[in-house]
Amino acid sequence: MADADIGLIGLGTMGAMLALNLAEKGHKVAVFNRTQSVTEEFISNAGDLAKTLVACDSYGSLATAIRKPRAVVLMVPAGKPVDAVSEDLAGYFEAGDMIVDAGNANFRDTNRRAADAGDIKFMGIGVSGGAEGARHGPSIMAGGSKAAWERMKPILTDIAARYEGQPCATYMGPEGAGHFVKAVHNGIEYADMQIIAEAYGLMRDGLGLTASEIGDIFTEWNNGELASYLVEISGKVSKAVDPETGAAMLDIIEDTAGQKGTGRWTAIEAQHLAAPVTVIEAAVAARNMSAAKDLRGKGEILFGPGPEALTLKTELIEGALIAGKIICYTQGFEMLRRASAEFDWDLPMPAIAEVWRAGCIIRSDMLNDMALSLSDEPDRLLMYAPHFSELLKTHVPALRWVVGAAIGAGHPMPALSAALGYFDTMRTERGTANMIQGQRDFFGEHGFERTDRDGSDYHGPWTADR
Repeated sequence: MADADIGLIGLGTMGAMLALNLAEKGHKVAVFNRTQSVTEEFISNAGDLAKTLVACDSYGSLATAIRKPRAVVLMVPAGKPVDAVSEDLAGYFEAGDMIVDAGNANFRDTNRRAADAGDIKFMGIGVSGGAEGARHGPSIMAGGSKAAWERMKPILTDIAARYEGQPCATYMGPEGAGHFVKAVHNGIEYADMQIIAEAYGLMRDGLGLTASEIGDIFTEWNNGELASYLVEISGKVSKAVDPETGAAMLDIIEDTAGQKGTGRWTAIEAQHLAAPVTVIEAAVAARNMSAAKDLRGKGEILFGPGPEALTLKTELIEGALIAGKIICYTQGFEMLRRASAEFDWDLPMPAIAEVWRAGCIIRSDMLNDMALSLSDEPDRLLMYAPHFSELLKTHVPALRWVVGAAIGAGHPMPALSAALGYFDTMRTERGTANMIQGQRDFFGEHGFERTDRDGSDYHGPWTADR
């Protein structure tokens, strides 16, 4: 009987949690996984929610189980698997049916799929919050036609996280806009995690604090301006003990960080948009360098031991993190603004900050102030807004002190130093690009603008010197 409200394909961790979330909110869900035993195990472990789940053993039975017009959520790996599943579903779908890709897709792939979908509608939605968010309420960034959003809105807002009663699910724009916003979210996530890791490193290697002591400091910081999910869990991770050895869990975790590519996509697209996301780029590079464990070991043998001890107050490190966070988010929102103009998306900047306030990995108290600042003036650089400019005036001296002391003692600070470099560049009206323009004109006759007259095709007097 075709009485399921929606279908879901892919019962990995995220897909299974999202299906349970849908079922718990009262939606009957037809589920399918390529490995049938996974579907059967999922149903058997669903408890009372099993009665609102329909186990399907093929795409055909899935299509038959869903009320028309059908909608199916894909929770499968990005790339070719999404194309393969979409192609298979098309054989059973008809005009008006809809495929909703809720995985971490590249927005350019989503643009292509939406254009090629024909009579079958295609949506791309960014879902953030990990397994816990998928189960109890994620942050949802939807992209596709406005009609597709209106159709899916009741379900997506139903399962989303709530911030003071407001659902954290919002329409971002056509085609791949939702997946683009999710990629930038993940880029900011990379940067936020990296600056926290750099603060941890300063306290561990510079101040000689134990993991548990560092955990107490993170927990204290989470009661102030840095209140956020990532700082909260950093405290918990720092204080955790390995049940096998009794050692601090952090002390036995290998220092090589993985990534699934979304942060890298953000850095790549930023270059296409000429958007300076230097803190995100530094964070992506830091993860790449973390994987080069053998090379780093050789470097330590060749150049001597690593960081030296520091005399530094933890309050200064906290201030550096506050400043770094504001600068990181400034870059992320500026990238979104440029993408909105480039792709004619009209991204809802205040609503993006609002949708990130709960459910997602980068949720923090600061995002509410960001939403308010962006509502006042959406096109303004975030760090120029009164609330954040005052915070930077207060905390950039700490960032400058911490970065200077850390670099002097040999502590790697790729993200925090990138944040400081961006800040100093963006508060300097006359920089040094005039030298670059002079060089370009010298070797390539590219021309330049002058400070004393209009026009852009001036050349220097160095022709005879070439």
